[in-house]
Amino acid sequence: MKNFEERLERLESLGDAIRKPDLPLEEALKAFEEGIKLARALEKDLEKVESRIEILLSAPDAKAGESPERDLFDTDDQ
Repeated sequence: MKNFEERLERLESLGDAIRKPDLPLEEALKAFEEGIKLARALEKDLEKVESRIEILLSAPDAKAGESPERDLFDTDDQ
């Protein structure tokens, strides 16, 4: 699968294409559908990144190289 930046560029190009007044309706609809799918996928990617950032920011005492996600699953404190 393409990386985030490539998919974002594709979404931008679809938006540009849809704005062209000479684009046939059927092609505009296809571009719109693809754009909606891309936008939803990109939004999910951003939500994942945001949650990862929040995890990193909430674990300031994590050792370098240690994955902060481990703290979420530790059961030693229970």
